[in-house]
Amino acid sequence: MAELTFFHGTMNCGKSTMALQIHHNAVAAGKRCVLLTRNDRAGGVISSRIGLTQPALVIDDTTDLYAELAGRLESGARVDIVICDEAQFTTPAQVEQLADIVDVLGVEVQAFGLLTDFTTRMFPGSRRLVELADRCQQLPVDALCWCGRRGTHNARTVGGQMVTTGEQVVVGDVDGDTLAYEVLCRRHHREGRTRSLAPAEPRVRLAG
Repeated sequence: MAELTFFHGTMNCGKSTMALQIHHNAVAAGKRCVLLTRNDRAGGVISSRIGLTQPALVIDDTTDLYAELAGRLESGARVDIVICDEAQFTTPAQVEQLADIVDVLGVEVQAFGLLTDFTTRMFPGSRRLVELADRCQQLPVDALCWCGRRGTHNARTVGGQMVTTGEQVVVGDVDGDTLAYEVLCRRHHREGRTRSLAPAEPRVRLAG
């Protein structure tokens, strides 16, 4: 039976890579997929940081996801799986549309996204996905804080310094020149200690 599944994790944990792997496996098995994305750093595609890409339908707040899929099915197209990347940026209404795609149209939906923003608050779309999804699954790959602990929080940095105010959605990437994002453990997120503020590694003093 079709289900709505929400795969979530921090930045750098392989969400888009897994979405593209699921798409690859589904196509190899003869299934037809519809790929959706929003605010992907590459634009018009689902892209992973290891270099994989796949064209996708770019959505915005006005996109009726249920109407889009119902229209494709009514026109005779076959759709077995909907893969939605950057699902944290969907609206709560669009998450309900994804649930209707599963319940009414009988099409599997697999959504991938972040749970929380740079202030540690849940994105509205992610919150609704947690409330409605048949399954919520944390991705198994851990992104690491600069200290070596498991990264649990997404930090926004400007010039290497962590910021805690500003618009919830500002598209950027890791290792940007000015605005960037970094994964930190809870302790260092609370302290605002980013990689640029990490203590220097002690020098090894040679005997003799």
